[in-house]
Amino acid sequence: MRMYYDINLNDRTIGKQELHGEEIVRAGRYLIAKKLLEEGAATVDPLSPRNPLIFSAGPFAGSSFSNANRTSVGCKSPLTGGVKEANGGGSFSYGLGQLKIAGFTLHGASPDWVVIHFKKDGTIEFDDASPYLGKGNFEAQSMLHGKYGKKVTIGLCGPVGEYQGLLAGISFSDKDGRPARLSARGGVGAVMGSKKVKAVVVDLDKIPPFTEAKKVNAAIKDYAKMLQADSMVVNFYQKIGTMGMADLQNSLGGLPVRNFSAGQMVNVSTGEKFKMGGEYISQLNVSRGGEHTHACMPGCVIQCSNVYHDAAGKEVVSPVEYETLGLLGTNCGLSDPDELAQMNYIANDLGVDTIETGATLAVLMEAGLGAFGDVKFMADCLAEIRQGTENGRIWAQGTARVGEHYGVKRVPVIKKQAISAYDPRVVEATGIAMMATAQGADHTAGNLPRLKTREMDTASILEQSLAHQARIAANDSLGLCIFGMGVTNPNTEFLANAINAAHGTSLTKEFFEPLGREALRLEWEFNKRAGFTEKDDELPAFFYAEPLPPTNHVARFHASDVYGMYDALGKSELVKS
Repeated sequence: MRMYYDINLNDRTIGKQELHGEEIVRAGRYLIAKKLLEEGAATVDPLSPRNPLIFSAGPFAGSSFSNANRTSVGCKSPLTGGVKEANGGGSFSYGLGQLKIAGFTLHGASPDWVVIHFKKDGTIEFDDASPYLGKGNFEAQSMLHGKYGKKVTIGLCGPVGEYQGLLAGISFSDKDGRPARLSARGGVGAVMGSKKVKAVVVDLDKIPPFTEAKKVNAAIKDYAKMLQADSMVVNFYQKIGTMGMADLQNSLGGLPVRNFSAGQMVNVSTGEKFKMGGEYISQLNVSRGGEHTHACMPGCVIQCSNVYHDAAGKEVVSPVEYETLGLLGTNCGLSDPDELAQMNYIANDLGVDTIETGATLAVLMEAGLGAFGDVKFMADCLAEIRQGTENGRIWAQGTARVGEHYGVKRVPVIKKQAISAYDPRVVEATGIAMMATAQGADHTAGNLPRLKTREMDTASILEQSLAHQARIAANDSLGLCIFGMGVTNPNTEFLANAINAAHGTSLTKEFFEPLGREALRLEWEFNKRAGFTEKDDELPAFFYAEPLPPTNHVARFHASDVYGMYDALGKSELVKS
């Protein structure tokens, strides 16, 4: 049994519901889309009190089941106007699970800024948040630990979220207490700010009870062994981390460089080193005493995170990841990982999405306000965004709105959300997923960066993309990090048995993909009710008009090619009018 809370911020009344069996299992993306539809959120103003903000933990939350403590946050996105589920690592869901909490929804808006405290005695308190307002995340986190102690985990609205800047995510504590793991995309932090919730503090306690604890413990150990035998985990995620994708994309010509005007920063075949790639940075970081095999959440054996150190051996930031390298780095013209790490730290302190922030800064450079590669210009812009100056508040509204404000033609967005670090002219399967997904330009919805699409016909690409999107949605609906998919996806019978032992369900291996497909159906229906049509799946015109060096490819697929993709999912009983 786990509890789900409905918290009315207007009068601080709390409703609670006991969840059992499959009610606990069907979490994350599935639960968020289902609840948002049931509450009629598709037509609300996303920054109004009527937009619910949902936090969901998976069925293994609170345990050391590897990569199973992701936290999903959902609402109607103020950035895209569509459905949004943004998930992050860290220890927040670990804490929720230990208190036997499956999740909670924040309704309405608090009259005054508040910290919500979930206590291990089962009570919930509302505390004054005024001491923490306007503080950077690291200072606010330290102050919160000073008040609530070290044995807590925190979900934090940063200073940009306070004034409802759409760059804002929600920052979660990593296993070492840094506010460094974000549910980053879609402006979920702005929604938290609109509700005047500065932080949610959750007491850490002990591993929660499971129906058959011995079987769960055995499954935890077996799963860890399977991950540690997986070549992708051992040779890529543990050795280099996600930043290794930068080397691949640079070689393929799909890396975002200087506002998506080129696909390659360095031609390594000439002998020049690519200093913004994982191969170079991992060796550099280890030589400085940095931690390059690091778990973002308790119990995770994938350990794709890192702690980046400077030349003096001092910690700068955790973590440096591929999407940050791509959008806040090469896309802004940076070629020095130390400069990128400094920008990454500032972004973490602000609690903003590094993808959206990097794309926004590059559009400002495209507009002539600064030069590509000018790290001082970037820092100055982030300082204005921190302070909420007139310009800072404009820039904090994200790439699409900034591009429109300055009349920029090359604005890399889909559904008003910045495109991730995979140029759709080259990385076509990922581009198709970013075009089609209800989530808006989100690579994690269906990333297939190695698929050789130019050897395939369109129908085959769409078929593979849809199947992959369903598998990802299933992982996202179970609180599982998708970096474990090499083990989870082919071992659904093992996964079903582990869930059955945990919650007394009777699932079979066939439960997995339908769960993901149903999540996709619900999200698609939400966006249709919110007014999205085929034209919203189109790429910006420059992707079709401008050949991308060095491959000189242009985009081949249009909205008309991808819009019907989800018709294959059918109509859900849950979403029939």
